[in-house]
Amino acid sequence: MAWLFKTRRTSCEHYKDERSPNGYSLLPWLLMGMGAFSNLFQGETPDPWIGGLGLLTFNSLYIYVAFRSFVKERREETSTRVALVLMGLVTCALAGAYGGNWLLFFPLLGLATGAAVRMPQLRTAGLVVGVLAGVVSVAHDGWGGLDIAYATWISTMVTAAILSLSEAVRELRAAREELARRAVEQERLRFSRDLHDLLGHTLSVIVVKSEAARRLAAGDVAAAQDQLNDIEAVGRQALTEIREAVTGYRTGSLSTELDRAVSALRAAGIEPVVRRSGPPLVPQTEVLLGWVVREAVTNAVRHSRADRCEIVVSGSGERVALTVTDDGGGCGGERAEQSGIVGGTGLKGLAERLSAAGGTLTAGPGPRNGFVVTAELPVEPASRELAVEEIRLPVG
Repeated sequence: MAWLFKTRRTSCEHYKDERSPNGYSLLPWLLMGMGAFSNLFQGETPDPWIGGLGLLTFNSLYIYVAFRSFVKERREETSTRVALVLMGLVTCALAGAYGGNWLLFFPLLGLATGAAVRMPQLRTAGLVVGVLAGVVSVAHDGWGGLDIAYATWISTMVTAAILSLSEAVRELRAAREELARRAVEQERLRFSRDLHDLLGHTLSVIVVKSEAARRLAAGDVAAAQDQLNDIEAVGRQALTEIREAVTGYRTGSLSTELDRAVSALRAAGIEPVVRRSGPPLVPQTEVLLGWVVREAVTNAVRHSRADRCEIVVSGSGERVALTVTDDGGGCGGERAEQSGIVGGTGLKGLAERLSAAGGTLTAGPGPRNGFVVTAELPVEPASRELAVEEIRLPVG
């Protein structure tokens, strides 16, 4: 996926470099000054050295403005504005002194103005260059010079419109690439969270049940066989869940996670106590709480050295709360990092998920030693309430 995104980005950058307008796009329009250049060599221009110097100055300023107009920061710098004003003065001087083909420098001035100026200053700039072109042209050619004024104004506005549209397309393309990059990052984050939660819980259960099977093998073969059957079932379920996590369609049930938690705790020699009350939960809420149960119980099995673990689910018409409490003394490893959700991959990731759904997650040492994980989520009201039930299973 990363390779595909990198390829798309490279191809888009190549497309942008090859197809997007740049300073070279405005250079061919300098051919409009070929008539004035021809007049210089044919001796039709008085003071040809002054005219040649003016032509060189105009072309230099035009090229300078053209190449700076396609970078927003450079386009808005004072030096670009000064170059544009000097270009206007040179144009008025040359066109006013020579007339004829030299009047065509006004449409070129319009092109440079349209490239370097954007709204809202564009209206004023377009009007100014149009009026200048009209005054100088009418002074030389009479009312027929209004054609030059109109061509100057049109070149200003059309150039600005085309380049503004091109910039908008580039910005949209950049936004699309940024969205694609963020989508890849979000997918990576989702997959890493799911993989951590799935494998962390599953491997912990397999280790605990394997130890239980080893202990029972010598004296109770039937019980050891039950533990081995559980290991096989957990492994098969893990394969299914990993496939679902990869495709992004993994769903879960809080009741299923509670049953698995009871089995894992019992295999670890911890007495499980489950209490559940409140209205039925929507599927998304059950999935999130199921992840919390899975992570909290996994940490209890791995780190708590507890004798008893209590899981309480209670809800009202507006919010549902889940609390996982153990009486152990172990607070090492990831549990220590996760105290207060300061660090740790598992609970920190779950805290982000619950926060996105409008909920909260806290974890830390309990008031009487042990460790407490508490999750709260908003819930839709339901008409039917579940009876309070307490499950006490002996240590197997």
